[in-house]
Amino acid sequence: MAGHQGAQTAHEPALSAPAAPRALLSSRDRNWTHLRADLLAMPGGAVTVRNTEQVLLSIHIGAPLRVRCRLEGGRPEQRLLIDGDIDILPQGASGEWHDEAPTTALVLRLKPGLLRDAARDMGLPASRAALAPLVQLRDPRLTHLAWAIRAELAAGRASDRLYADSLAVALAVQLLGGRDDGIGRQVAADDGRGLSSRQRRRVLEHIAGHIDQDLSLESLSAAAGLGLSQFKLLFRASFGLPVHQYVIRRRVEHAKALLLEGRMDMAEIALAAGFAHQSHMARCMRRVLGVSPSAVRRAIH
Repeated sequence: MAGHQGAQTAHEPALSAPAAPRALLSSRDRNWTHLRADLLAMPGGAVTVRNTEQVLLSIHIGAPLRVRCRLEGGRPEQRLLIDGDIDILPQGASGEWHDEAPTTALVLRLKPGLLRDAARDMGLPASRAALAPLVQLRDPRLTHLAWAIRAELAAGRASDRLYADSLAVALAVQLLGGRDDGIGRQVAADDGRGLSSRQRRRVLEHIAGHIDQDLSLESLSAAAGLGLSQFKLLFRASFGLPVHQYVIRRRVEHAKALLLEGRMDMAEIALAAGFAHQSHMARCMRRVLGVSPSAVRRAIH
């Protein structure tokens, strides 16, 4: 288990270790709303977590590792972790770990309110959001989501907050026993119902009116008057795409229209369409349209 790099904040677990882990990648300076992610190089030795204020997941990465662990109120146990094993500490929980060698861990922190909201959206009792501590969990869907988050950290590009929000909601749903794969597919059975015409109109107006801004899943679901997990499912049923992919397409279409007008330079167009910078716009445009912004602009001559 790992969960510390640098100074503790009010939203991080009270953790102590003889040697500070080294942050390889972190979402600390990104605009993610519901999720904090850190890829840490752990030096080995003892790690203690006290009264975490968030839901803490630690995913072991790399070679097998022998670990001694003890959850609060439990007996010490020795385990052999393998790549993808997950330890979970819910809000308010404590635990102690002793890694016998240096290792790497992906540490995820979810706001506990996200689980409560997901439970409500799923029609579950609020008590379901009170998770039990778990060690060495093997869950392919949770691992799939963790690796998607790791890839987003490692991509070295402007963060897509909508995508990070969607992954956080998918983690919450999966922790509660749901079946959202996080990429926009709902693998549980559903009735095919989508957003109402009024909800679709309000969401599309919100996207169009804020296309140059850093849209969040929270703001879009609020426009529809829905919870986060409900909104993700119904949006996909209505538009055939996950929210983050749909918004990227709308940004690309808006940027293309501005390019064809020919009145703004490319850096201005990128910002006006809600991209972080010109290179970000170019990557998305190539992925969606198969051509570069320069090629689109040349089409008007």
